[in-house]
Amino acid sequence: MAEGVHRLSKVARELNVSVSTLSDFLNSNGFKVDSNPNAKLTDAQYEIVRKEYEGEKKVKDEAVLIQKEKEVVFAEEEAKKSSTEIAVKVQPPAPEVAQREKVKLEGPKITGKIDLPEPPKKAKAAKEEPEAKKPVKSKKGETKKIEEEKPAPIAPPERIKEDFVPTKFNKLEGPTIIGKIDLPQKPIASSNTDSAPQKAAAGKKRKRIFKKEYSREDISQAAKPSTPNRPGSAPRGREQRPELTDEEIQNQIKETLARLSGSGKSKAAKYRRLKRDMISEKMQQEAEQMEADKQVIKVTEFVSANELAKMMNVPIQDVISTCMSLGLFVSINQRLDAETISIVAEEFGHKVEFVSIDVQESVRIDEDKEEDLLPRSPIVTVMGHVDHGKTSLLDYIRKTNVIAGEAGGITQHIGAYNVTLENGKKITFLDTPGHEAFTAMRARGAQATDVAIIVVAADDGVMPQTKEAINHAQAAGVPMIFAINKMDKPGANPNKIKEELANMNILVEDWGGKFQVEEISAKKGTNVNELLEKVLLEAELLDLKADANKKAHGIVIESELDRGKGYVSTVLIEGGTLRVGDVIVAGCSSGKVKAMHNERSVPIEAATPAMPALILGLDGAPQAGDQFHVVETEQEAREIANKRLQLQREQGLKTRKHITLDEIGRRLAIGDFKELNVIVKGDFDGSIEALSDSLLKLANPKIQVNIVHKGVGQITESDVLLASASNAIIIGFQVRPSLNARKIAEQEQIDIRLYSIIYDAINEVKTAMEGMLSPEMHEKITCNLEVREVFSVTKVGNVAGCMVLTGKITRNTRVRIIHDGIVVHTGDLGSLKRFKDDVKEVVSGYECGLNISGFNDIKVGDIIEGYEQVEVKAKL
Repeated sequence: MAEGVHRLSKVARELNVSVSTLSDFLNSNGFKVDSNPNAKLTDAQYEIVRKEYEGEKKVKDEAVLIQKEKEVVFAEEEAKKSSTEIAVKVQPPAPEVAQREKVKLEGPKITGKIDLPEPPKKAKAAKEEPEAKKPVKSKKGETKKIEEEKPAPIAPPERIKEDFVPTKFNKLEGPTIIGKIDLPQKPIASSNTDSAPQKAAAGKKRKRIFKKEYSREDISQAAKPSTPNRPGSAPRGREQRPELTDEEIQNQIKETLARLSGSGKSKAAKYRRLKRDMISEKMQQEAEQMEADKQVIKVTEFVSANELAKMMNVPIQDVISTCMSLGLFVSINQRLDAETISIVAEEFGHKVEFVSIDVQESVRIDEDKEEDLLPRSPIVTVMGHVDHGKTSLLDYIRKTNVIAGEAGGITQHIGAYNVTLENGKKITFLDTPGHEAFTAMRARGAQATDVAIIVVAADDGVMPQTKEAINHAQAAGVPMIFAINKMDKPGANPNKIKEELANMNILVEDWGGKFQVEEISAKKGTNVNELLEKVLLEAELLDLKADANKKAHGIVIESELDRGKGYVSTVLIEGGTLRVGDVIVAGCSSGKVKAMHNERSVPIEAATPAMPALILGLDGAPQAGDQFHVVETEQEAREIANKRLQLQREQGLKTRKHITLDEIGRRLAIGDFKELNVIVKGDFDGSIEALSDSLLKLANPKIQVNIVHKGVGQITESDVLLASASNAIIIGFQVRPSLNARKIAEQEQIDIRLYSIIYDAINEVKTAMEGMLSPEMHEKITCNLEVREVFSVTKVGNVAGCMVLTGKITRNTRVRIIHDGIVVHTGDLGSLKRFKDDVKEVVSGYECGLNISGFNDIKVGDIIEGYEQVEVKAKL
């Protein structure tokens, strides 16, 4: 080993330790040495490890010496057997070996003897031969002899004679039978299927089964393949296999040949290839199964259109357009029934699994009995465009002034009224909002009605909300009566209205169609009675009946939170009779009816079919459109409501959309993505739903609107804290914050916006969203100049003598050089002068001199165009 270079592996072998032991020892002593066998050690490191593991080296040397001594002894024994003297040369031992040679091995110490009986004949012992002398050379060249005892030779086996004493043993003859006992026996019917235990219990001796000798013909017959039973032969117990066709046989042959044939590789390679193919096929099947499971969505009966779109991961606009193509007009937050959910999901390739069937079945509606059915009053919904006179018509019928109590002069929630006519007949009217935000309310009103009155202003025309109301009525299969209002105005043109309806494939009776029409004036009451007579005529044709002698059920029209009364819900009875004290469940709310009023706040004890009522006693505000049912006990009502609430929360967790890598990539691609979180509180559930729908519709790819929370009632401290945690703004519609909520909002600097008119709230939020967007940059042309002359100035370059044709050029104006209609350069002005003076601007009709920074190729006749970048507010 070269001086100063010691390999770690060689040192480990020399010192009889492992490489890792050496590296750990050196690292613990402050030397950084890797456990690499080829690592080099310095002389200092080598001396340290040699001193540490010197004992291990001595043990190794002694083991080597003992091994060499054994080899010498073995060689001498072989030499004695062949009677040939073999000189064995041994390498001079180490100093430790020389010291060991001085000690003579004396052998075992005899302490005593045991006299054993001698065998009859002793084997003749062979003569011991003299002790062999082993020549060994010491370190100085001296020869020493190691005397060892020679083992006695073993005599050949044939010469040893011994007498063996035979072993005496007794043969076992079995048990000795002393006597027999006769046991009573029962006759057991023999059968071919008796088992061995049954036969033993019957006292029968088991028959031995002897091997049957088969002939050569039997063996050859058994070797033949089984064939199907032929006519006349005994039937077999095994079921017959169907015969394969020629095509199936050929396919099996091809598959077998394909497996046997290969590309010249070994069988092991073929096996590995087949195994890889099987594994890949299995993985593909599992992936297909997982993909199929993704297509199955679990929904509840409370799912809305927006939640369904999130579960299917499709835009809400696509879901709404799909519903419209199916003849259904839904809003973003409108709840869908099971049939609609299934149809819409199938359109997008999903299967639906409902998880609320037990809740639906827990509330049963009693079937109507024919003998208990009695005539009921019709439910009439007044629909149409905003400010066309719907509420004015109801004012005249009810002889009240509802408009005076409505903010902005428009209806912002569904009103339900029961009117008794002069002839004693009753009609229930539903007044729906006409604003575009109240699509869901109009749809709900059309679904809960028997007859629809479509109000159209004679001086205006068939507007978008009018068309939407007609579509809702047609989708619900409700007969329509058209009331052409405002006939008292000078510009009234009813024929124009009828023509526009005809363009929509709606022909009124005056034009030979089936739809009734009446020209009225709601303010003056002109022809209003005739309109009501036509409504009663349509009701008689429908033959409306209901059973009042059963548990009540119906629909929630509206709900609110009154400060003194608590939660107040407006319900419409569809069947049965609702009484004070009944236990009801409506959506996720339940309770006992503590009090009941009509639309004029007059207390009533019972509400019959087709009658609206205001009820108190629910523990929450049910959503408009929820079905309510009367149940037996409060416990049952609470259980049903809790199940529905739990399902609704689970559905909310499923539809909560977390940000993904794809979403992050989309936002980065947009570059200027914003989010607006909103909390909506209002007086009525329907108004909150309409406002939430309108705000969600304002979202676009650059700015997203999230409705964090919405609820009925005043703005509370928890709403402000939620807004602070989610960085949201609070919109109050017809409500006000509490005193503590206002103080916390001032401390947390939470923006609370209060509105009384829905389109004011929508417009302000839209303006705020536009302010969040970055302004767009537009280019504005400020001037045009024509180059009349070009001058070359030393150290300056070419200077253009120009005439300002249009606009005004300034010192900071960016310019383009246009040569023969082609832009050849875009840059900044180097200088702007009139005669010899520098000027800030030159207006149209004056001459000036200028040069362009970094550009000298100016020619006579070029056009210099000046422009500037102007920020324009982004629009949604």
